[in-house]
Amino acid sequence: MMVKRLLIAAAALIYLGFLSVVGAAYFIGLKQASSRPAKDQGQAIADKDLPKVERNVQQLEKRMSGLLPKGQYIVIDTAENRLYVKNGNQVVHTAVVSCGSGVVLEEPGGKKRSWVFDTPRGEFSVKSKITNPYWVKPDWAFIEEGEAIPKGLEDRIESGTLGDYALGFGEGYFIHGTLYTRLLGRNVTHGCVRVGDEDLKAVFKAVPLGAKIYIY
Repeated sequence: MMVKRLLIAAAALIYLGFLSVVGAAYFIGLKQASSRPAKDQGQAIADKDLPKVERNVQQLEKRMSGLLPKGQYIVIDTAENRLYVKNGNQVVHTAVVSCGSGVVLEEPGGKKRSWVFDTPRGEFSVKSKITNPYWVKPDWAFIEEGEAIPKGLEDRIESGTLGDYALGFGEGYFIHGTLYTRLLGRNVTHGCVRVGDEDLKAVFKAVPLGAKIYIY
């Protein structure tokens, strides 16, 4: 009787060992298969599944459209130097612009101040709309030109530089006009977005205070 039990136990251990080996081989096979690059990343679906897929796409589009801002808003592509005024998914106006150069300016004389002339990315809003704006030149404008930094405010004010209109979106950044229309379409600014006269006028009239600005 004891011998029979030992034989049964031995057979059970052999069987379990076989299962473990098969399982391990299966797991290794799966791991190797998943690590191999797929030759085709596409997927195949049956005709009967098409209506379901189309419904899912329509539902997703509906949910995405619900996230769009209400009314007119601005989208700026800093790489392509393009500005779009949009209403929902519809493009109302397109303009060639100039965005930040990415240049770094360091204050001479061993001082620690430095400036990076990038157009900020992210979500903003139109915080101010100014007609015939004056530019109050910051310190870096004088440093860049090799001039002494003035002490009085009156020595910082410059007219005609920003064009006929300016839309402020925070921290000293504006969408404004330019004297250098030949440079539109290039990344040459100190961070603001420069726009040609006619396009700037159209944008200024189309977009209200509080409108969203998306910059990427």
